[in-house]
Amino acid sequence: MEDIRSRQVIIAGAGIAGLTAALAFAGRGYPVKLIEQAQHLEAAGAGIQLSPNATRILGKLGVLDRLLPAALRPEAVVLKDAGTLRELARVPLGHAAEARWQSPYLVAHRADLQAALLAQMAERPEIEFITGARVTGIVKDAQYVAVTAEVDGREIEARGKLLVGADGVWSAVRAQLAGEDFVKSRFSGELAWRVTIAAESASGEAFVAIGAAECVTTFLHPGFHMVAYPVSKGRAFNLAAFTKGERMAEGWSGHADPAILTAALRGTAPGLTKLVALAGPWTAFPIHTVEQQRWTSPQGIALIGDAAHAMTPFAAQGAAMAIEDAITLADAIADFPGDLPRSFRIWENLRRPRVAKAARRGAVNRLAWHAAGPVAIARNLFLAMRSPDKLAADLDWLYGWRADTRQSRSST
Repeated sequence: MEDIRSRQVIIAGAGIAGLTAALAFAGRGYPVKLIEQAQHLEAAGAGIQLSPNATRILGKLGVLDRLLPAALRPEAVVLKDAGTLRELARVPLGHAAEARWQSPYLVAHRADLQAALLAQMAERPEIEFITGARVTGIVKDAQYVAVTAEVDGREIEARGKLLVGADGVWSAVRAQLAGEDFVKSRFSGELAWRVTIAAESASGEAFVAIGAAECVTTFLHPGFHMVAYPVSKGRAFNLAAFTKGERMAEGWSGHADPAILTAALRGTAPGLTKLVALAGPWTAFPIHTVEQQRWTSPQGIALIGDAAHAMTPFAAQGAAMAIEDAITLADAIADFPGDLPRSFRIWENLRRPRVAKAARRGAVNRLAWHAAGPVAIARNLFLAMRSPDKLAADLDWLYGWRADTRQSRSST
């Protein structure tokens, strides 16, 4: 029992970050106890983009082969002017992405990714998965982290070497550590409007008429932007529109006045206006961020994914950063057993600059996509001067990245 506790990893949260972390730690020989507040897992949102930096890791963990039958390889990322529907730029994906970055760029339904992760996890006897468990307390001593959770009205306790907070932007683990300068999330002022439409529907036909059905298409407009791509092997399309909005109740499913979205569409092409009208009702999600802070505690606690650094979705890297966090943390812990402070230092040195750079890329995208007037003209001229190959090369640092904790050892 003592040996198990000395290696036990407790993970709070069974989203993409937590499921990936469970597989990553189990793959390095650690017993894992994964606790999740929900009784049944539900995939927040609908579609998800998985760039090569993420699919490369999923392949290493044995998840990619399970996901591929339900996923698609989009041919390109296409940027279009929402007012004229003119194509502004195209980044080649498909076979070109796989050849360039040695791993595919995929789009899928979140539920399909979740199912692939769970199926792979079910084959790992090292992982104990407990649902309906709400974290109620964290106690730290010189040797262990003890986590108490309420399950069906009774309290359970788990003790281990390490607690990984993978419980999202509204992290209970981060809240428990508020006294140690861990911060709350912040509403970004943006709302995400999401809907999934069947390809064989009036709204699906409206999208095909104005978009690229086999691509990730982003419509650019000063008042909003919308990203659309196929999911479920092309049987449906995921639409996500982003507008300014007022703060609303925290959570992944909310209600906001549809007039906000309608007003943001002023000046867009009639075909796009028609699509948005036919696709409804839309569900609004508040976009919250978590500013960079300390991600680790000397007592053996680490935050990953949105719990540590929730970012806006404008670089489509939230899930990828969580997946990267999970495997690099497991590697750093395994590479230096018995020396958590060194493992944490190496891990944060590796992750912080990269996460910050991905967040900056999202901020730049948001500014460019909502540009108006002379700024929009300059943007369009710049995109016109960049060939598809050069646009792809601009992403080599992001999509070509490989997990290697050794990259940061020299700085410790």
